[in-house]
Amino acid sequence: MKLELSDKSSLFSSTELPDVFFADYLPQMNSDYAKVYLYVLFLSKFNKDVKINDLSKRLGLQFPTVQDALKYLENEKLLIKLPDGYSIANIQELELSKLYSPKISSSPEDIKRSTQSQQRAKVVEEINNLFFQGVMQPTWYTDIDFWFSKYGFDEQVMLALFGYCANNRSLNRPYVQAVADAWAKDNIKTFNDLDEHEAKKDKIKNLSREISKRLHLSRNLTVYDEEYLTKWSEEYGYDISIIELALKRSSSMNSISFEYFDKILTEWHNNALTTVSDIENYQNSKKTNAKQVIKHAEQKLSKLNYIQSTFDNLDSLYEN
Repeated sequence: MKLELSDKSSLFSSTELPDVFFADYLPQMNSDYAKVYLYVLFLSKFNKDVKINDLSKRLGLQFPTVQDALKYLENEKLLIKLPDGYSIANIQELELSKLYSPKISSSPEDIKRSTQSQQRAKVVEEINNLFFQGVMQPTWYTDIDFWFSKYGFDEQVMLALFGYCANNRSLNRPYVQAVADAWAKDNIKTFNDLDEHEAKKDKIKNLSREISKRLHLSRNLTVYDEEYLTKWSEEYGYDISIIELALKRSSSMNSISFEYFDKILTEWHNNALTTVSDIENYQNSKKTNAKQVIKHAEQKLSKLNYIQSTFDNLDSLYEN
């Protein structure tokens, strides 16, 4: 039996195994079969004829056990049967073909999925070349396929995800997962969604800069401050011209409170005030009403004082 390695590009004498072997194959493999696989993988580097009987003696296994092991490895496609022996399959290519190989006979739905798989395969390869110099670890392939399925990202969003993490010098699984979760939370699926998301972020960033300048803040706005900004801008539809009317109220305050500004802007929103003119009229109306209330109260107080004075006079007459 002749053994050979299908990938002969290795320049050093070492026996390497991709992580996917330990993740997907080893846990369900009989220990004797694993022993046979590892040893034939080692021997394949030397391209020599090896007898099953020699393997049996060398590994301390029964002859039928070695035969069963070879058959199992062939069924799992880890070994490729040749006329004079076996070739050791490339596990990484094997796993990639499982994920992205199209079917020969397909329904319209299958064809659609197949086309999508081919597009995804191209993006995965592009990610591999752009961000991993062509040596991406096998576990990334599984992760990317999982993220496609979990988040429904299109191919360009997946590429942008890795580009974003690479630009932030954080191309590691936990960070990529965290960014993917955040994008999914913001309902990003297509590249247009991502474009709109970035436009909103830029809008909030500019609004944050304008507010900091008007309030003369020496600190950056916190995440919680920016949540208020998002609410005013996205939910209420207010721009800096309206927000500034609320900020002017801070001139009489000892400290800046975004909660206070939020109460003012929420009141305006609840009263369907959408322009600076509407708000100014509303505020003037409130001042007029307040003056009327005060005047009315003063009149009532004056009347009460008069009645009290009258009673005092009657008391005095009664005493006399």
